[in-house]
Amino acid sequence: SVAVRKNCETGGGFLGSCNYKNMILPVKKIVIGFGIAVVLIVLIALLSGDDEQAKQDGGSVPLATSVTGEMPSHNTVLAVRVIDGDTLEIEGGQKVRYIGIDTPETVDPRKPVQCFGVEASNRNKQLVEGKRIRLEKDVSETDKYNRLLRYVYVDDVFINLKLVQDGFAYSSTFPPDVKYQNQFTEAQRLAREQGKGLWGACPASTTPVATQTPATQPSSCNIKGNISSGGKIYHLPGCASYDKTEIKESQGERWFCSEEEALTAGWRKALNCP
Repeated sequence: SVAVRKNCETGGGFLGSCNYKNMILPVKKIVIGFGIAVVLIVLIALLSGDDEQAKQDGGSVPLATSVTGEMPSHNTVLAVRVIDGDTLEIEGGQKVRYIGIDTPETVDPRKPVQCFGVEASNRNKQLVEGKRIRLEKDVSETDKYNRLLRYVYVDDVFINLKLVQDGFAYSSTFPPDVKYQNQFTEAQRLAREQGKGLWGACPASTTPVATQTPATQPSSCNIKGNISSGGKIYHLPGCASYDKTEIKESQGERWFCSEEEALTAGWRKALNCP
């Protein structure tokens, strides 16, 4: 061992026998650096794969919406057939009755075709038939004929209001569906003053105005729907306030044919009823 040590001191000997201690630190550095490089390469490869998959999947925008925030097409339905001026049929066969307006009759078997009814029906066809429409609900879901009660839009055009503005329909709003009552009333006032549509074409005596007709009791409907400070209340025959309760249809009050109909429309039974 003395000879080996002397040999190393004089510069001789094998590399492994004299300099191995001096080489341990550089070798460790090389191994660690190589390991870090391998890890970085793997990470880059994984991230590249994620980016490519994201591109194939269309990015992170949800499928149900667009980047512009527009409503997807499945929020509209096809208007397949116009029945008259204020009623249509949508895909699937469901019928839709426009809220807040009424047009002269053309298809009611109990009534003759009324003045400007054909024109109103044709105008409705021009506006909606064969087009995709958007439906807006108020409070009620359907009427007594199981027709959907809705406000109707084609793009940005509010069809219910448009028909009143142009004189093809008149305001006919009944609680609880009164969201746009003021707009309909004002549109009717202007159309009437300007003699638009039915206001100029039909004799005043035959022009139907639901909001101005006196209250009359339908033959088979004797439940009184009254609106007071206590809210919307219906009175049955035999209720304490029945005889003295007057129905003013011009103020949104109405007659009902059954308690179920009154409850569905948003009225409650008077407390003084038996």
